[in-house]
Formats: sequence, C-alpha cells, structure tokens
Amino acid sequence: MHTYSEPRRSGGGFLRRTESWLDRQGKGAWIAAMVVGFVLFWPVGLALLAYMIWGKKMFNRTCHTRAHHHDSSWSGTSATGNLAFDSYKTEALRRLEDEQAAFEAFLERLRSSKDKAEFDTFMDERARTSKARDAAEGDGASEDETTAKPVKDRRPGEY
Repeated sequence: MHTYSEPRRSGGGFLRRTESWLDRQGKGAWIAAMVVGFVLFWPVGLALLAYMIWGKKMFNRTCHTRAHHHDSSWSGTSATGNLAFDSYKTEALRRLEDEQAAFEAFLERLRSSKDKAEFDTFMDERARTSKARDAAEGDGASEDETTAKPVKDRRPGEY
C-alpha cells in the first residue's frame, strides 16, 4: 500500500506568500486586490484579472487545490507497480507513436504530391504559352497586326 504525502514547500517568495494569504481570505480578497491594482496601476490589475481567470480563481478552485491536483497528476512515464498495466501502457504508447509517425509521413507525401501537381500544371501552362508565342512569331505576324483594330464607322463601345 502506498501512502502519499504532499511535498512541503519552503516559505517561498513574496508573491507565493501573498497568493497564500489571498487564498486564505477568500474570493473577495482576490477581487479587492484586483480593484486596488486597477486603481493604483492598471497593468497590475489586468495581470491579477488574467491570473484569476486562467488560474481558475473565479471558479471556486483555490491555489491549494490546484497545487495538490498538479502534484498528484498522472505522469505518462511513471510506473504504477502493476506489470501487466505498465506493459500495456508502454505498448499502447509505442503503437500511438508509430501511427503518428505514419500519419505525418502520409501528410508529407500528400503535400509533396499536391506541390508537384501544381508545379506540373504551371510548367504545362508555361510551355503552351511559349509555343503559342513562338508560333505567332514564326508566322511573321507582329504584335501590332494581331491586335484588333477598331472599325471607323462604328461608335466607341459598339462591336
């Protein structure tokens, strides 16, 4: 049987002590600190607001609860002591890594074939325009002769 003891943290710095004190005082203290921060220097209030939102302070989770949750979270590389489960987990992770590598290789081949198709289309179009230009020059027709000239007895805009 395993017993879990939460690691003791040293006194920490000013910010950690302040956070701990605000946690003990409750949500109202956090809100008051945020308002004072906005009044004194708005970036401090904004930083506190962001910390409260992203730190889940506004959703009934204290720092102590969050710290305990992170300390006891499952690490993908830790052994559980159950050999059957550990071997299954290792095999499943290896299989997922193999599938991920195969999928990334597929995506690379897909991108490569799409790029090659686009490049081939560009080169074919370029070859066609080059052949058409060469044929027009070979006939002896100049660019001025091949452009349409307006008819003199028609008004502009009529065809």
